[in-house]
Amino acid sequence: MTDAVEEVVLLDDDGTPIGRAPKEAVHGGDTPLHLAFSCYGFDRAGRVLMTRRSGRKRVFPGIWTNTCCGHPGPGEFMETAIARRIGEELGVVPEDLVCALPTFRYQADMDGVLENEICPVYLCRIETDPSPNPDEVEGFEWIAWDAYKAQALRADSDMSPWTRMQVRQLDEWGLVQRYLA
Repeated sequence: MTDAVEEVVLLDDDGTPIGRAPKEAVHGGDTPLHLAFSCYGFDRAGRVLMTRRSGRKRVFPGIWTNTCCGHPGPGEFMETAIARRIGEELGVVPEDLVCALPTFRYQADMDGVLENEICPVYLCRIETDPSPNPDEVEGFEWIAWDAYKAQALRADSDMSPWTRMQVRQLDEWGLVQRYLA
């Protein structure tokens, strides 16, 4: 294991990389725009793997969300970063990775910590049950997409804000249904 500081890619308003910074330094009250990703993993039955973020996380601890989120490092291909994070967080390998929402962008805050990301959204297949890293994930559930969608789109949903926004777009454009077809 390395002691290297995890860095994120800083972006200008057009999404052009303009630098890099330590991940911990860019998640606060005045978070600069940076590059991230979200991924939704599906099993052969078409169920999505919903995860609960570890209570130890600094940003949105204990919140139910999509399968995996993260940040590519400077110079790292997005698909490589997704495979790396899914492996680190859940101990599984993503297959059939597809970018569904390449330009998704959002801001959300919780307890004075602002998320400010251009966050392409990916869909993938996962063939095995996860073995979560407790520092990253404190729970998971395989759930039918329609039930997940209903939960995310409820007005009083307690799911992550990015999930609620992403699910709305994924549903509006029928992207999950086409992926699973």
